[in-house]
Amino acid sequence: MVLFDDFEVLDVYGPLSMFGALKDRVQITTIAEKAGTITTASGLSFVADVAFADAPQLDLVIIPGGMGTRREVNNAQFLSAIRHLAEVTPQVATVCTGAAVLAKTGWLDGKRATSNKMAWKWVTAQSAKVLWVPKARWVEDGKVTSSSGVSAGMDMALFLIAKRFGKETATWVANRAEYRWYDNPADDPYAAMNGLGA
Repeated sequence: MVLFDDFEVLDVYGPLSMFGALKDRVQITTIAEKAGTITTASGLSFVADVAFADAPQLDLVIIPGGMGTRREVNNAQFLSAIRHLAEVTPQVATVCTGAAVLAKTGWLDGKRATSNKMAWKWVTAQSAKVLWVPKARWVEDGKVTSSSGVSAGMDMALFLIAKRFGKETATWVANRAEYRWYDNPADDPYAAMNGLGA
C-alpha cells in the first residue's frame, strides 16, 4: 500500500483490513517517498514501512486517494516512483482519487478506469488519454483495477482476493468483517447521484 500525507484513511485501511484477514497468506507492506510517519487527511499518524527506493518486489500495489492526491499529481519524484511500481508489479490497483495519480504518470493511457464520482471532474482532468468509465464500482483492465470512492476500495479488495484465492475465501473475509460486499462492479448508484448518467 502506497502512503502519502493527507491520504484518506478508509481508502487504505478498508482494503488492508480485507487483505489482513488473510495474514497467513498475505504480507502487507506500506511504502512512501520516505519511511516513517505519514499524517492522514483526518490528522491521524501512521507509519510507512519502507521508502519507494527500498520497496521489495510486490505482487500487488494499491494507490489510495485523499486530498493529498491534489499535491502529489504535481510531485515529479512521487509520480516517477509510482510509474516504476506500476511497471514492475504484476497487479496495480487504485482507490478513489488514487486513479488521478496513476493517470498523471501516463501509465493509464489507453486503459479503462474509474474513480470517485464526487471528484470526477478533477480526476478525469489529469489525463484525457484514459478511457474513464463513469458508472462502475470498480473497473479491471489488464493488470490494473481501479475503484470508485472510498468504501468501493473494500469491494475491489474483495474482488482481488477472489481472483487470487477464490470467491469462497473473499466471501468468508467479507462475512468476517460483517461487510456487505457489492460484488457486481456495475452496481454504482453514485454515478447518477453525481450527474454522471443513469
